[in-house]
Amino acid sequence: MTDDQTGTPDSTAVRTALWRAMHLQVDPPPHVLEDEIGLRLAAPGDGWRERPDMDPDATRAFRAAMVSRARFIEDLVTEQAGLGVTQYVILGAGLDTFAQRRPELAARLRIFEVDRPGPQAWKRRRLVELGYGIPDRLHLVPVDFEAGASWWERLTDAGFDRDRPAVVVSTGVSMYLTKDATAATLRQTAALAPGSTLAMSFLLPVDLLDATDRPALRASENGARSSGTPFISFYTPEEMLALAREASLTDARHVSGTSLGDRYFANRPDGLRPSSGEDLLLATVSGSRSR
Repeated sequence: MTDDQTGTPDSTAVRTALWRAMHLQVDPPPHVLEDEIGLRLAAPGDGWRERPDMDPDATRAFRAAMVSRARFIEDLVTEQAGLGVTQYVILGAGLDTFAQRRPELAARLRIFEVDRPGPQAWKRRRLVELGYGIPDRLHLVPVDFEAGASWWERLTDAGFDRDRPAVVVSTGVSMYLTKDATAATLRQTAALAPGSTLAMSFLLPVDLLDATDRPALRASENGARSSGTPFISFYTPEEMLALAREASLTDARHVSGTSLGDRYFANRPDGLRPSSGEDLLLATVSGSRSR
């Protein structure tokens, strides 16, 4: 039974939320990101820390990668909001909690969370149950990707203004999509208003990972396959940059996971560092655009 049928968040979204909470619970300060709201949303039960995928030592590099990725995105949104950008689109939002954790910044933005109907309906209910509600600035945009629905059209229907710049973020998604689907997302982003920014994460081929991280990637790949959500696409940085340029995103650059480790985890006495394997494409829409 699919997550859309059960109306629950997918296992990857829950795991990411729990790792973000674990960063606060088991890693010493300074904390790169403070997020226990995702844990409250997921409500995994008292024994969640005993799960094999929550082992504090075996998963430390993974949770470091998740919090550094999230921190990079939030720093980007903060920077762009300071430049006057007022729209923030989260593709495959899952258990993202930006709107609840950063109310002072969220109040300056129109936030559009795009996700599948079942998990999103579940999240809507949980936000209400926990007292957060759905403020006017937060737009939950359900899109049935498997039925061929267009997130671009649904976004516009939800009130997104194509004539104003936006930050568009897609993290932890591209590995589940075909390369054609990712190319389509890049082309749609290139049609946004000048000044818009895209941040998209992607998985590297296993031979580009640090040797110590390769077994964990293979284990994650096997787990994804057995849960019915296999990894479909991997990219070298050169391949992702080429896709961006083919989509007319000329101002594109590669941000390595290693650089995030240097930015957010330097000189930590506990030696905590993010695993290798997931990098980011950062692209800006410049000049005129085609409709």
